[in-house]
Amino acid sequence: MTDAHPPQKKPESCSFVIFGVTGDLTHRLVIPSLYNLAAANLLPDKFCVVGITRKGMSNDALRDSLLKGLHQYATRPVDDAVAERLLECVTSVEADPRDPASFDALRERLEKLEANRATGGNRLFYLATPPTAFAPISRELGRTGMLKEEESGPWRRLVVEKPFGTDLASAKALNEELLKILTEHQIYRIDHYLGKETVQNILVLRFANGMFEPIWNRNHIDHIQITVDEKLGVGHRGSFYDATGALRDMVPNHLFQLLSLVAMEPPARFDAHTVRSEKAEVLAAIQTQSEAEALKNSVRGQYTRGRIGDAEISDYVETEDVRPGSTTETYAALKLTIDNWRWAGVPFYLRTGKALGIKRTEVAIKFKQAPFAMFSCTAVDRLSQNYLVISVEPTEGITLQFNTKVPGPTIAIDGVEMKFRYKDYFKVEPATGYETLIYDCMIGDNILFQRADSVEAGWRAVQPFLDAWKKAGAAGLEKYQAGSEGPDGAEDLFRRDGRGWRKLG
Repeated sequence: MTDAHPPQKKPESCSFVIFGVTGDLTHRLVIPSLYNLAAANLLPDKFCVVGITRKGMSNDALRDSLLKGLHQYATRPVDDAVAERLLECVTSVEADPRDPASFDALRERLEKLEANRATGGNRLFYLATPPTAFAPISRELGRTGMLKEEESGPWRRLVVEKPFGTDLASAKALNEELLKILTEHQIYRIDHYLGKETVQNILVLRFANGMFEPIWNRNHIDHIQITVDEKLGVGHRGSFYDATGALRDMVPNHLFQLLSLVAMEPPARFDAHTVRSEKAEVLAAIQTQSEAEALKNSVRGQYTRGRIGDAEISDYVETEDVRPGSTTETYAALKLTIDNWRWAGVPFYLRTGKALGIKRTEVAIKFKQAPFAMFSCTAVDRLSQNYLVISVEPTEGITLQFNTKVPGPTIAIDGVEMKFRYKDYFKVEPATGYETLIYDCMIGDNILFQRADSVEAGWRAVQPFLDAWKKAGAAGLEKYQAGSEGPDGAEDLFRRDGRGWRKLG
């Protein structure tokens, strides 16, 4: 066991400008992450946080609101001295892209703050806003020159939250809009899943261990399952979710990030350009399905009234701000294939849903069955399945399932597990998952962030499903009870291939 960590450098001085500073994302994740970085002494020595509000708000009122959110959402006990030092950096500024003059005023205010705080003009703009605000805010930042980056001058970076587009056309349009204003290296398309230790560890597991990479291919792997199941229902996000659905909300970002790390080719070197190129290439290799194939290789469901633990979950269509008779899916399962040499013939099964009986995010690599012939003359009638399971939530770790002999005078075989859990082996403080990503934004390392071609490749793969489901309407939309494992069709998707989902629990 070890608690040794390589030393991390402090980021350069900078201004951290948050659009949507009064919103849930900032309170729940961004400020707690900045606090954790401050507690680890990983914020710049010269630093300021500029919170952008659309309605005037005093510095004290904003600081009080952020402090209240920090105490509510912090992943560890809050040290008052650290919190005070962080929040003392916060300044409230009013700006609205519908009022261009407010952005001219923001530029002047920001320049004065930079002079007072000696941040050197480095700027990180964080768009913790609804997606409809991404382009208007970026245009105003571009018009006023706040994003302009000159050679040997201060750096300027833009962090864009998901969802990045709602389909292939809108993703392309947003990329084109941003690339008129910034260069690709200035754009950080953030996905909090990539801040999780186990997700980052997929690369290390594959490429730093000689035992795995030689068998990480179609010759030894039968199929791969990627699961992101949630116990929570839609809650108070009815308006957003009903216009989005499970497929748009989770697959092109979270699930495809996991898929790309599991399926990518070995990068020639561990740098942002090379790693992101390999990820984009494997996403581009996902077979584009016809609408008929998309219907055959997918299942969509919508939850009905049920119980999860002590909580009663109402029918999805009874949720506030959900349209009566809505056909929006709260569950999606897909079967995909990748058209390259490594993965030819290996199916990838993806599933994600709301209001399910268990919360679990994992990647399960199912290895091909060993030949049974040598055991045919024994009492052994079957071999347990061989899985390598990478668990992301709720517990981060890796499990290897294999067969072993049961103690005794006769041959009997049973499946056993070897487990690695991060919390058992490493002494690490609880984190939000955003700390690594925000830190990387400040030091200019975009290895964990999506590039334009990767985003578009992901949407290109799911577009046939979006189109097919839209045309089908209510036809094919299965109902499943809240608290269950999901629609029956998800099992059928697997069963017809002679396979089955790995049992969660």
